[in-house]
Amino acid sequence: MPKVHKFLVGEKVGMTQVFGPDGSLYGVTVVKVGPCRVAYTRTKEKDGYQAVCLGFGHKKDKSANAAEKGLAKKIGIQPIRHLREFRVNDLSGAEQGQVAGVERFAEGEYVDLQAISKGKGFAGGMKRYNFRGGPASHGASDRERAPGSLGSRRSLGRVLPGQRMAGHMGMDTVTVQKVKIIKIIPQEQLLLVNGGVPGAKGITLCVTSTVKKVPKPPVVVAGKKGKKDAAKPAAKKPAAK
Repeated sequence: MPKVHKFLVGEKVGMTQVFGPDGSLYGVTVVKVGPCRVAYTRTKEKDGYQAVCLGFGHKKDKSANAAEKGLAKKIGIQPIRHLREFRVNDLSGAEQGQVAGVERFAEGEYVDLQAISKGKGFAGGMKRYNFRGGPASHGASDRERAPGSLGSRRSLGRVLPGQRMAGHMGMDTVTVQKVKIIKIIPQEQLLLVNGGVPGAKGITLCVTSTVKKVPKPPVVVAGKKGKKDAAKPAAKKPAAK
């Protein structure tokens, strides 16, 4: 797979702490991102769009259906557990069965990570949307955590769609953007990224090169001094009397 295709599929291992090259201590999330296989490609002529599908992980034959077994037989591997498609502008160089690993990224690079967040179950309005609740005094004995009025009036006589209220919380597709890669361990196919990542341990992640603007490294020109480094003018001596 060409190196311009900077995307991988992996799973969240957990969190730990590491020291960066500058000596700073970082809280990092450990992500295992390989090896991934190119399961198949999508073309404009046949499918209407261009994409590369990567597979990550394996499962037993008895747990796979006929389609998964047929795809694995074409590639010559065990049935694939996770499949994810990534849209691309150019398919040249991408072929079925190719292997992609952590070497696609470098330390200090910024990536976007997408996963399904942790499920919180059925939650009230205060936990789900940060409602402040009702008064705790003046005769309000059971209104402390109530959502309040739903905004229904005589002219409508109904609750409008999208009204914020209690309901199922979590289990959403969440993307964190512009996350810095602190360290790469190529022997174990591990990425150590700065901060937290959505989802519980073992959740499937999609790692792509960030779409955000990244800070440019400072350019130091030899022979030029900044304002702080510029020589200060010598202090004037008092005139002789």
